[in-house]
Amino acid sequence: MITAKSYFSGAGGMDLGMLEAGINVLESYEIDKTACETLRKNFNHKVNESDITKITVLNQQDADVYIGTFPCTKYSRIADIHGTRTGDDLFLHFFRHVALAQPEVYIVENVPGMKKFQVVMECLTRLPNYYVRVECPVNANMWLPQERKRLIVIGTKKPFNNLRYPESKPVRMKDIIDIGTEVYTPDYVHKRLNGAYRDRPIVTDLNGIAPTCVAHYAKDRSTRLINDGVSIRPYSVREYARLQGFPDWFKFSGTENDAYRQIGNAVAVQMGHWVGNEIKRYFAA
Repeated sequence: MITAKSYFSGAGGMDLGMLEAGINVLESYEIDKTACETLRKNFNHKVNESDITKITVLNQQDADVYIGTFPCTKYSRIADIHGTRTGDDLFLHFFRHVALAQPEVYIVENVPGMKKFQVVMECLTRLPNYYVRVECPVNANMWLPQERKRLIVIGTKKPFNNLRYPESKPVRMKDIIDIGTEVYTPDYVHKRLNGAYRDRPIVTDLNGIAPTCVAHYAKDRSTRLINDGVSIRPYSVREYARLQGFPDWFKFSGTENDAYRQIGNAVAVQMGHWVGNEIKRYFAA
C-alpha cells in the first residue's frame, strides 16, 4: 500500500481525503493542541503534536508521499490589507524534510497567492531529481458548493503529466443545509444585515455557492450567511464542515469557535481525495 506523512495537518481534511483514496497515512505533524485532539478522535494513525522547526528528518520513519499544507496566512489577499504579506519560513522546514528524505512524491497545498513568492516557488518546484507540476487554481467548487481556489504542487521522481479532473456533479448547497435549524446568531450579525457596517454580508441561498470558508468565522459570523428559506443566519458548525467535505461522523475538539477555526483552515476533503487518486494512478503507471 502507498504510504504518506502529512505536515501541518490541522483537523485532517487532506489526511481524510488521502485515506478515502486508499493511501495509508502513517502519521501527522501538527503543533496546535486542539487540532491534534481532533486528529486523535478521528484517525488511528500516529499524531505528532510537535513543532516542525525542531524535528530532525533522517531518524523519522519514511513514507512514499510527503504532504505539506503549511499555513497560508502570509500568502493570502487579506494579508495585503493588514500589511503582513511576507514570506513565511515554515515552507523551508517542509522543504528540508523533502530534500533530505527524498520521497517518491511530495505534495503542497496552499493559496494561489503563494505563486508571487519567488523564493518559495523556486524551492518547491526546482528540487533536483523531481518532475514538478503546479496546478492553479484548483477550485473546490468542482466537488462542493464553495468557491475555494487553491494551488497544488505535485513533485514526482518520474514524469507524471496526465492529471485528470473530476467529471461528477458537485454536492449542492441544498444537500448540506439543515433547513430551519436554530443557530446562535450574535447581535452583530443583524447589525451587518441592516447596513450598520461598511460592507454587507455575503448571503447564499440553497441554489448558490458559498464564498471560501475561512478560519476567521470563529471570530465573526456575520460575513458569510445562508438563506435557508426560513431565515438568514450563520452556518452551523456541521454545515460549515459539510462545505469543506467533512462527513457528519467527523468530530471536532474544543469549543464551537475552535471548530469553525479548524474547518476554515482545513483542506477540502474532496480535494485531498482527488490528489490521492491521482497519486495512486502515478504509482500504478
